[in-house]
Amino acid sequence: MTSPSGSTPAEAQAFLEAHPDIEAIDIVLTDANGVGRGKIVRRHELEAIYRNGRHMPISILGLDITGEDVHETGLIWATGDGDLRAWPIPGTLVPLTGTSPARGQVLMAMHHLDGTPMSSDPRHALIAQVERLATKGLQPAGAFELEFFLLANERDADGKVQPARAVLDGRASGKTEVYSVDHLHGMEPLFSDIYAAAKAQGIPAETVISEYAPGQYELTLNYRTDVLRAADDLVMLKRIVRAQARRHGVTACFMAKPIEKYAGSGMHFHVS
Repeated sequence: MTSPSGSTPAEAQAFLEAHPDIEAIDIVLTDANGVGRGKIVRRHELEAIYRNGRHMPISILGLDITGEDVHETGLIWATGDGDLRAWPIPGTLVPLTGTSPARGQVLMAMHHLDGTPMSSDPRHALIAQVERLATKGLQPAGAFELEFFLLANERDADGKVQPARAVLDGRASGKTEVYSVDHLHGMEPLFSDIYAAAKAQGIPAETVISEYAPGQYELTLNYRTDVLRAADDLVMLKRIVRAQARRHGVTACFMAKPIEKYAGSGMHFHVS
């Protein structure tokens, strides 16, 4: 079957040849909450996914933020939670950084068995808006900025989340430290690994700043003329930040307001 996403087996073959050490690949569907859902497949399974897609349960795109089924979607009892077919998104098959053994990652998009897009896949919703603008002679382009907290894995004395100590030397700061370059130095090892991982995946990660709360940061992406690619960059960068934060013993949190008394986080989208 021809891939409805435009992916080809040649992409998988070239990737495997270029990365003989990779033993497994994360196949990732992004749900409406921005959570990556999917599987980790073995190296020998990758080419078949590019030739035939991969069957996935329809309910995977109808979960709440905790991963529980939302029965009101009708995707469980009404349909019997049948499988649809996920296909790789071209250009998103990349190596992961710091995994042992080595792993890769590819983003997926959900389609019905006849190849038509599944409407609850958020990427298809974006495609529909891009196509709608195209009928008006418009092409959206832009760049995202991510705000997030780096939190300690341990709660404070009241059982609430708290900003992480600097991964460089363990220092703690309860100050806002907005735009403090010196404050950023404490997280330098973590951000260096984030930038290295982004480079390996072809993601144009750029400026980092200390934002308007203790433990809050902002990381920007460069402008893309293809808004779909810009959105893919965003999803992939969030996975990188989470993974590298965990490797450095802290938690990356993208919630709007994880700490009541501090400023909340947003996601800016510069669009034209």
